[in-house]
Amino acid sequence: MTIKNFRQFNGQHCETTATGSLLNQLGIKLSEPMLFGLGEGLGFIFWNMKIMDFPFIGGRIKPDVLTQNITNNLNLKLIVKETSSIKKAWESVKNNIDQGVAVGLKLDCYHLEYFTNKFHFAGHYVAMYGYDNEFAYLIDTQQQGGKVKTSLKNLELARNEKGPMSSRNLFYTIQKTEKSYNLKKSIITAIKNNAKDYLNPPIKNIGYKGILKTSVEIKKWFKSSKDIERDFTTTAMLMEKAGTGGALFRNLYRDFLKESYDLLQIEQLNQAYKMFSDIANQWAKVSTLFDKAGKTKDIEFINQASEILVDLSEKEKKAMELLYHIK
Repeated sequence: MTIKNFRQFNGQHCETTATGSLLNQLGIKLSEPMLFGLGEGLGFIFWNMKIMDFPFIGGRIKPDVLTQNITNNLNLKLIVKETSSIKKAWESVKNNIDQGVAVGLKLDCYHLEYFTNKFHFAGHYVAMYGYDNEFAYLIDTQQQGGKVKTSLKNLELARNEKGPMSSRNLFYTIQKTEKSYNLKKSIITAIKNNAKDYLNPPIKNIGYKGILKTSVEIKKWFKSSKDIERDFTTTAMLMEKAGTGGALFRNLYRDFLKESYDLLQIEQLNQAYKMFSDIANQWAKVSTLFDKAGKTKDIEFINQASEILVDLSEKEKKAMELLYHIK
């Protein structure tokens, strides 16, 4: 059973790709940068827990919230369900597909056969549009193959995996409501909300404060690491593949600002676009330095990355302050 006339969304980032595919079915066609911006997606986190193999550096808001923000800003109804029952989890998804409704799934990409780099990350998203007796048919990012398939058994394992960022077999659907949306107003609302949250982090490892903290923590991490090559080359790979080009989502937000400026002609948007163009380039340098540090085991590359991070903390703060005061 596959949904007829299903239109996939071609994206670089998993959650916007999954949600964009669901929106396509509703006739809502927006670019990936626009979805990321409407999702108030720009963020930063340096996360380190004893149960983790090595620290996680993320450049977006936490999982699940991006899609919540997109649907809120577009006046859509988001239906999210979780269950600890593997049987109920499958039946719920199967029933939606049988009714012609595509679903978004949150899972651990480790179990997906088409992933060439095997690592546990339970905050991965795909859209599902079909199944048969052996396989589930999914939409993933362009770099993972776009239209792909995985065995039903592996899908079950991926959805039911435990650990950081995992959910209990989470899936979601999106429906239209009687209330329409005004894209121009939604853009301004999303920008101001994103800036406000970014500039007021609840703890010091989030937002611009988190970037500054990371400039110190990466030196400690390098010195205490039991496997420098694995830690830093893998982090660089995640920044490149999962962080859209090593710029930790700054490329997407930069392009969102350009698209918003073209639509609204507000000069602050153009200024912020230019600032994020520079910021994105600097983040790409950080990921390159991480990769070099892992391959050479030379702390000098980490020291260089640390200096860039100090500068990035201030630059991002200024850019988001500019956007917070937009009218």
